[in-house]
Amino acid sequence: MEQNNIYQAVYKVNHSGGTGSCFYLKKYDLFVTNYHVVEGFRTVAVQDNERNAYLARVVLVNPAADIALLAAEGDFSAVPEIVLPENGEVSIGQRINVAGYPFGMPFTVTEGTVSSPRQLMDDSYYIQTDAAVNPGNSGGPMLNDRNELVAVTVSKFTDADNMGFGIPVATLRAVLENTDGLDTGRFHLQCDSCDELIAEEEEYCPSCGNKLPENIFKERALTDLAVFCEEAIADMGINPVLARVGQEAWKFHKGSSEIRLFVYQRNYLFCTSPINVLPKKDLEPILTYLVSEDLRPYKLGIEGNQIYIAYRIHISDVFSDYADQVKKHITGLAFKADELDNYLADTYGCEFSEYARKDAI
Repeated sequence: MEQNNIYQAVYKVNHSGGTGSCFYLKKYDLFVTNYHVVEGFRTVAVQDNERNAYLARVVLVNPAADIALLAAEGDFSAVPEIVLPENGEVSIGQRINVAGYPFGMPFTVTEGTVSSPRQLMDDSYYIQTDAAVNPGNSGGPMLNDRNELVAVTVSKFTDADNMGFGIPVATLRAVLENTDGLDTGRFHLQCDSCDELIAEEEEYCPSCGNKLPENIFKERALTDLAVFCEEAIADMGINPVLARVGQEAWKFHKGSSEIRLFVYQRNYLFCTSPINVLPKKDLEPILTYLVSEDLRPYKLGIEGNQIYIAYRIHISDVFSDYADQVKKHITGLAFKADELDNYLADTYGCEFSEYARKDAI
């Protein structure tokens, strides 16, 4: 697998708690990530580097190994194969690549060397590397110079400085060995003691009696504000799970326009869209339009050469008698943005925003 194809097998994980990384294993038709990346969630979105999002179910977790497996809805037959070598051992000084989405940024590959092939931390052994590993890299692959998987990246050690860690591929193999016949429509906990897959909430493993982690079957609840916003998103015909990009933050496309919904300074809810960019010449007509057009309750604005349409309300209004009206306005902005970007392009020669969905223009 050539390096320019690596990103096709490495995806971003999005949910209401934040973002992480994952990668697709064609042999198993499953995505691999860290358990701590999806802890508390049953459904998440996996997103490729072209910002296409797919609904994914968390189907198996092993908290002790910090491994989770996801089954996604979509056709991934064209995704290149990441190879799990029979012998995944590494040696000091060996070159290693870390692929993922640090800080939720676009796909990134960092290169380094193996600092320690068996570093004991928190009662588990990890591969240590000097390659750059940051929050958001968790769950992505560590690859050797033959582009074979040697570890699953983990970035939960916040006190580590200039050090990255990976869960050895042997640990992942042990989890995958129990996936034959896995019901991908259900959530399973893998017992760390006997590898039994448990699909019903239990205090102890029904096979070996091992004490199971508390609250492992408990799902993370949305805030009241998030529930409100996701109802508005659903009214646009968008699956809100696919739109989640963090705590009370959403990003998605309605038609060609990218819509952003987020909380600002804990007091305001913003719904905004970068619709077009200013033309390079003959600016007077478009500037006159932007300052004179009344689109209430929406506002038009400019930042640099980027034209925005925005709607801002105080969060208190979400929980007032105006709630239904606010929800209607949020939904309306998405439709207005999708209409307006075409109007500005046709009437004033404004190019579409770089954030626009090109196949919908």
